[in-house]
Amino acid sequence: MEEENIIGLEESTDGKDALTVRKTRLKRQADFYRVGIVHAKANIKQSARPEALFHSALDHAGWAIRSRLDSVLRPTGINIASVMPYAISILGLLRKRRLMKPALGVLAAAAGVAVYLRQRRARAVY
Repeated sequence: MEEENIIGLEESTDGKDALTVRKTRLKRQADFYRVGIVHAKANIKQSARPEALFHSALDHAGWAIRSRLDSVLRPTGINIASVMPYAISILGLLRKRRLMKPALGVLAAAAGVAVYLRQRRARAVY
């Protein structure tokens, strides 16, 4: 593996100049190393703040819910990204007309009917 030349540092054939170039290169690498450590410490401090932990937990929960819904909808060929614009507009309409509680009741009834039909189908097979 060949070393890359740092901009502004030309390789020279003279031994004393080569030593100076090497020292300058090592000093620059040490500076980069120290900056990397400072960035790592700042990143750890930022990630340990309660707001960052809460945000990370919400992101993880959202990802888990989305992946679960995507796996449920996979056999239909639909994914969450294509359904969400319609779902958000329907939820906005229901909220605007104060129909959220009746809509939740209808949703719960439909879920109950679906569970009943699934159990009935499972019993019919056995």
